[in-house]
Amino acid sequence: MADSMDYPTTKLAYFDDMWQLQSRATFISMVADGERLAVIVDSTILYPQGGGQPADSGFIHDLDERLKFRVQDVRSRNGVVFHYGHFDSPLSDQSTFKKGQEVILSVDEHRRDLNSSLCRLHSAGHLLDICMRNIGLASFEAGKGHHFPDGAFVEYKGKLPANDLESKREALEKEAERLVAIGGKVSAAIVPYESAAALCGGELPEYIPKNTTPRIVMLGDNLGCPCGGTHVADISDIGIVKVSQIRVRRGLTKVSYTIGP
Repeated sequence: MADSMDYPTTKLAYFDDMWQLQSRATFISMVADGERLAVIVDSTILYPQGGGQPADSGFIHDLDERLKFRVQDVRSRNGVVFHYGHFDSPLSDQSTFKKGQEVILSVDEHRRDLNSSLCRLHSAGHLLDICMRNIGLASFEAGKGHHFPDGAFVEYKGKLPANDLESKREALEKEAERLVAIGGKVSAAIVPYESAAALCGGELPEYIPKNTTPRIVMLGDNLGCPCGGTHVADISDIGIVKVSQIRVRRGLTKVSYTIGP
């Protein structure tokens, strides 16, 4: 495994603009990580898998597009982002990016379009957090989220009585429908800890250190949530949210959901 400590921290350019699909960066290194090849640049708009959201895919190429690296997976270790993939054509000894060279990064629009399932699923998970508060379950603290197409869910600390599961499922679905119909701009900002806590209702999860500047995502005028991922531009872009099931196990309430076309 490549040692991330050998490289500078990667700037996460999607923090500044979640909907940017192309950017320029400076090539730093090509890394052989086991059997995989990875490109490291100084700044990226490609999202590395994490926080329950899948990684982006796309391309890294030189300015005249003669050399194109197909990014199939993106991961982050110790602040360094590794873009895993392969070159589209066989390389000669001279055919590779040069250190300090300017390159262009492009996000695969079919995978992370504003209306694609990935962004919509992620934003829908945050919307359910708001719905939980709005239907009287504000004491249920959001925990693990899985915003993948193969079975999206959000877990909450707290137990619902068995005879309330169906009524709360219906209430969540109806509240999600109401909020989507109203709509509201989705925004993100990196702010001091105290300001972040205020945006999130007065406190932040314990895993966020108090001397940091968290990134807070806001869905309309609702309370925010710490998040490093990408989202839709407006709540209305989420579309239909179906709460397929609520299960309770080991003190956790698991809300499974899907999104419609």
